[in-house]
Amino acid sequence: MTDTAQRPTLEAVAARAGVSRATVSRVVNGGDGVREPLVERVRKAVEELGYVPNQAARSLVTRRHDAIAVVVAEPETRVFADPFFALQLRGISKELTAHDNQLVLLLTEGRDDHARVGRYLAGGHVDGALVFSLHLDDPLPGLIQHAGVPTVFGGRPDWSGDRRGVVYVDSDNRGGARDAVRHLVGLGRSRIAHITGALDQTSAVDRLDGYRDVMVDADPRLIVEGDFTPAGGERAMRELLVRCPDLDAVFAANDLTAAGALRVLRESGRRVPEDVAVVGFDDMLPVAEQTEPSLTTVRQDIEEMGRLMARLLLRGLDRHAVEQGVGAAPSSVVLPTTLVRRASA
Repeated sequence: MTDTAQRPTLEAVAARAGVSRATVSRVVNGGDGVREPLVERVRKAVEELGYVPNQAARSLVTRRHDAIAVVVAEPETRVFADPFFALQLRGISKELTAHDNQLVLLLTEGRDDHARVGRYLAGGHVDGALVFSLHLDDPLPGLIQHAGVPTVFGGRPDWSGDRRGVVYVDSDNRGGARDAVRHLVGLGRSRIAHITGALDQTSAVDRLDGYRDVMVDADPRLIVEGDFTPAGGERAMRELLVRCPDLDAVFAANDLTAAGALRVLRESGRRVPEDVAVVGFDDMLPVAEQTEPSLTTVRQDIEEMGRLMARLLLRGLDRHAVEQGVGAAPSSVVLPTTLVRRASA
């Protein structure tokens, strides 16, 4: 006899619990209308027999797949090299696992991948999508809207489509940047440079705006675009030292950028923080605590952002609870940031 033939059936559970097959089906699939004593008998029988529901059959009843697509609008080389993505995915995974949902990871390398992701989402394979690291010209929001898939975005999206009902989780990027630059000003620094992130992403634009809120009359030469990577931080720092050799502080758009900038400052003989103070953004401990010197940075709770994204999506999917007045339709969340002071500034 095969393993499949030996698996307990819905009928076997019903016989063990002394109830009808329909009652077992309602309990297993989360339906209402079953008295609590019968629910307990069914659950006990399920546990004793080791019954595992047939997911395909369950989906026909519940119209749910218990699967969530996580779409990262970056190539895999970037995703697996940047600890930011690992932290956000960990938060998402923990929340989905706690609610017995599967995570389906989708990455985009180019335009062909965007179309592939759009087709997959429109195909009804998942209950919803979590999407982050969008770029300003990204077609994904439009494809997702066309697919009609419930979605929560990581980071404030910015596109020309219909924004009604758009739900996102973000950090106070602009406020955190202001805190970083004010801290540098408070240290007596006046030639404060900024290495931006990729300016086709709203987080980088918001952090640049925060810098400009404080440095209203900053020399334009003190602003150089980076790309949120250590290599980008190195390139930008070398350019800044050529443009403005008298700079005395740097606010980097993220910790990886700051790590690259610190390497170049060390190579050039600049002491940190005595000659040049440096502040990053993220507070990713594998980076911030291992730089030399340790990095003063703006902390955003990246893992909590992932958890919240998943939580909001699952809440939105629980239409029955919303209709019954148990819950409310989810709305966007912006998390606060905190300046963490270490040795670099």
